[in-house]
Amino acid sequence: MDTTAQLLWGILFGGIGLGYFIYGKKQRAVVPLLAGIGLLIVPYFIVNIFILVITEVALIILPYFIKI
Repeated sequence: MDTTAQLLWGILFGGIGLGYFIYGKKQRAVVPLLAGIGLLIVPYFIVNIFILVITEVALIILPYFIKI
């Protein structure tokens, strides 16, 4: 387990998640809001870096395909 890589990926995706969360809250858009919360929370639970990056990229792309 490389904790430095996990920390850096978590900071990167956390910043993106915060942006999604703020955007979703201001625009009252559910999908970006939930994706932002997911981007903020997921790095705490996934230890494998490869799976973490794949999951986070999927959460980043999700609001572009799902419009509610």
